[in-house]
Amino acid sequence: MKSPRGPVLILGWVIRIVAAVILAQTLFFKFTGSEESVYIFETLGVEPWGRWAAGFAELITAVLLLVPRTAWLGAALGVGVMLGAIGSHLTRLGIVVKDDGGFLFGLALAVTVCCGATLLIHRRELPLIGHRF
Repeated sequence: MKSPRGPVLILGWVIRIVAAVILAQTLFFKFTGSEESVYIFETLGVEPWGRWAAGFAELITAVLLLVPRTAWLGAALGVGVMLGAIGSHLTRLGIVVKDDGGFLFGLALAVTVCCGATLLIHRRELPLIGHRF
């Protein structure tokens, strides 16, 4: 399996760090039971276990993104987790949650883009399909 090199390697690290920092920052609020996090998961009908599950998924995603050998796996998990968050915003929560101006929705979009770009950069490492691209 061929790993990215040069400027692509640097770009790959930058976008993985951006995604991991956003995930780490938001999971802090989930684990501490902040008012906004509790509101979100109550609205979704999955408080508190859904909040904890989302927090653990985000923690695992952030760690996997920062380990070079598992970056592709973290990116795939990140896309899945964030599609769930985006779907929740578009169906039950609304883009603006508790007067945040759409900030949380924007963070979910940013992480999705970063994880999607990471998957593209690491496409040769993907099992079953990586060797074809």
